[in-house]
Amino acid sequence: MQTLNYQGLKINKNTQTSIEDALVVEAPLQININAEAYTVVMRTPDNDIELIRGLLFAEDIYKNQKPFDYKIDKQENGIPSIINITISKDNLGKGYLNKRTLLSVSSCGICGKKELKDIKVDGSKLTKSNNFLSKELHKMYLTMQAFQVTFNTSGGSHAAGIFNKQQELLTIKEDIGRHNAVDKTIGDLLIQNTLNEANYLLVSGRVSYEIVSKAFLAKIPIIVAVSACSSLAVDFAKEFGICLIGFTREDKMTIYSNPSYIKTSVNYA
Repeated sequence: MQTLNYQGLKINKNTQTSIEDALVVEAPLQININAEAYTVVMRTPDNDIELIRGLLFAEDIYKNQKPFDYKIDKQENGIPSIINITISKDNLGKGYLNKRTLLSVSSCGICGKKELKDIKVDGSKLTKSNNFLSKELHKMYLTMQAFQVTFNTSGGSHAAGIFNKQQELLTIKEDIGRHNAVDKTIGDLLIQNTLNEANYLLVSGRVSYEIVSKAFLAKIPIIVAVSACSSLAVDFAKEFGICLIGFTREDKMTIYSNPSYIKTSVNYA
């Protein structure tokens, strides 16, 4: 259940009309690890296990290829509100020691971090894997948009899609939170054991630091956004070896880092 119908009063100039709108669902999910509360995320229900798998991967809590055991401990109106994950202590990563203590809202992927040093991401710089034509990005966006059912119904959800080097869609997920959608896609590929095929991450909104860090940890070298990129996103993309592209609409785009990834026939002004 990703949308619910709500009544509203629509005002248009001097007229008003009673309407029923489909709104994207936003609901809390408490994630417990070994029966102990870890964090609460605000998300759009569905693909909760993919969300958890991607989140724990990004937080360096669980990177084992084997699936973890889980149990829905509580539901509200048919929507899981508490899910308990069972992971042996031997398989818990160092990120578990940096437990989140605050609510993680749908618009923030690093809410709950305790200290500034906790947002640091370690790892070797990614290397260029292939060159691609700019026009291929627009084709991939058209492919992704065809699967954005929740957005087409409500206009209120974000989407993330991951493609391989051949520009073939591997997975697409939607959520009210941009970073949740990314976690869901990465989690889905982890479950399928195909994350190593990921090459392009397309997102339907803006890109800030946390999305770049998630892509880096998943070793995805190219991020393409419909909207803007933050200053920190660009700084980290340059440091991580990621090609970061924003404002990708119709025949336009802005390349903020590593433009050598792209083959283009246009003349630079």
